[in-house]
Amino acid sequence: MKRTTVLTLLCACLTLAACGGVDPNSPLGKRQAIFKQMLHTSEDLGGMLRGRVEFNEQKFAENAVKLDQLSHEPWQHFPKVRDEGDSDARDDVWQRQERFQSLARELEAATGQLAAATAKRPLDPDAMAPLVQKAEDACEACHKEFRAY
Repeated sequence: MKRTTVLTLLCACLTLAACGGVDPNSPLGKRQAIFKQMLHTSEDLGGMLRGRVEFNEQKFAENAVKLDQLSHEPWQHFPKVRDEGDSDARDDVWQRQERFQSLARELEAATGQLAAATAKRPLDPDAMAPLVQKAEDACEACHKEFRAY
């Protein structure tokens, strides 16, 4: 195949691949990015407690604070009416706002308790485990009601 043909096909493929993505500046793109950060941060915390990653007190505390900060962010990116795009959110998010917001506050409270507990050193992983579990449970409760799998 000629070099120009290969380059043309490559450019066409790259252009088509770029068309299918979510606009990172849209409400959907912003909340997806925050939820991904929350997931990675939560996985790091859980990994330290479950022995997949070595427990590092400083990193654990930093991640707990980061998770608490992130837990307050995605809700502002849920507009009053359902937005366009490939969202995993069920229509119930917009139809049952009071319940959705209630679960958001529960998550914020759980991550706040976890972050506050990391201020007292040394950290005891056994004491942190139920707090991480509470935050994970708060995420799961919202997913069960409002996320389409």
